[in-house]
Formats: sequence, C-alpha cells, structure tokens
Amino acid sequence: MKYRQSIDYLYGLTLHGIKLGLDNTRVLLGLLSDPEKSFMSIHIAGTNGKGSTAAMLSSLLLEAGLKVGIFTSPHILSFTERIQVNGKQVSEEEVVRLTDRIRRTMEGVKDLKPTFFEFVTAMAFLYFRERGVQWAVIETGMGGRFDATNILTPDVTVITSVGHDHKEFLGETIEEIAFEKAGIIKKETPIILGPLKGEALRVIMKRAEEMNAPVT
Repeated sequence: MKYRQSIDYLYGLTLHGIKLGLDNTRVLLGLLSDPEKSFMSIHIAGTNGKGSTAAMLSSLLLEAGLKVGIFTSPHILSFTERIQVNGKQVSEEEVVRLTDRIRRTMEGVKDLKPTFFEFVTAMAFLYFRERGVQWAVIETGMGGRFDATNILTPDVTVITSVGHDHKEFLGETIEEIAFEKAGIIKKETPIILGPLKGEALRVIMKRAEEMNAPVT
C-alpha cells in the first residue's frame, strides 16, 4: 500500500459517519494492547483555542526535556500534521505502515467499523507508544464526553472555551454543549479552564465538583 492509497482508505472511513460513543475505540485499542496507557497525557477540549493551547503546552514539555507527542485536528495542508513527536510530523511511510497494521489487526473482528477519527486516534496512540512518548497533548475532535480521545485517563484536562459548535451532535444550548465538553473531566484529575462564564462555567464547575477535580 502506498501513501495515497492509505489516505484514500482513511477518508473512506468517513462513510461510517460520526458515531457518538467509546465502544469502537475501546475495542480497537484493546486489539492493539491499549497503547493509550503507555504515556502521560493532557486532554484538551474547547470550541476555540485547542490548537494554540496544545502547541503552547507541547513547547513547555519539550523545554523540560521530555519526549512529547501531539495529536491535533483538523490539518491544514497535510494529514501528517495531525500526529507529531517532538515537533516532527509522522512520515508518510509511517502513515502507510500504521494504517496497514491497524487494518490487519481489525481483520475478522465482527461489527468493528471504526470511523475516520476513531481509526486515526488509534493510529496516534500506537505511534506514540512505538516512539516512546512520555507526555502526549491530545485534542478532542468534537465535544468531549463521547469523543474517541476520551478513552484516555489523562493526567491533566483543559477546557479552553465553550461556544456554539456541532449543535446537531452536542446540543442547541451553551449549557448542553458545556455538559458534553465537561465529559473529559476525570476523577481527581486537575483541570485548567479558559475564560469561561455564565452557564458554561456553572456546568463545568459542577462537573469538576462531582469528580473532585481541582480547578485552576
């Protein structure tokens, strides 16, 4: 398989649509021996500001001498922008190899039809494990609660902002959207908040209190 064929395969997965839930991701990562458990992570959700926040945090971790992975979306020019280790994009050759490996791993597994984002999330986590990443900075694709990246048990969570986005999936109101993004908050895991206010702040602070998650 060549790079163009791999990319065509990946985008062909968009025919599976957007599926809310973690079942596919859990099964797929299990087949790969749970690569998401091999590194520490910062999990970022937000309507705006995810990319700049991820870049800043990645730079700080690099300056501390750590091996850092970053998983972002969408890309601007090339698919390889989505997955980076120490500031270097995954190579086209690695995309081909990883795509082929995951495809072969899935063979024969009944009813496992991952979406594009679920597959690429698994690809990023597998690549990070292979490269010996110590810390990974991971952006959600959409929302938070049912996003494929929420399979993580992160060491820090970040919610940058809450606005009207993906209303057909996340809800019509700021309160509903904030609830979905607050789904990345994990028990006793520190959370960093952007300049939230009103209903968004109330919903997220309520979730943080329920999870005994310290807020900064």
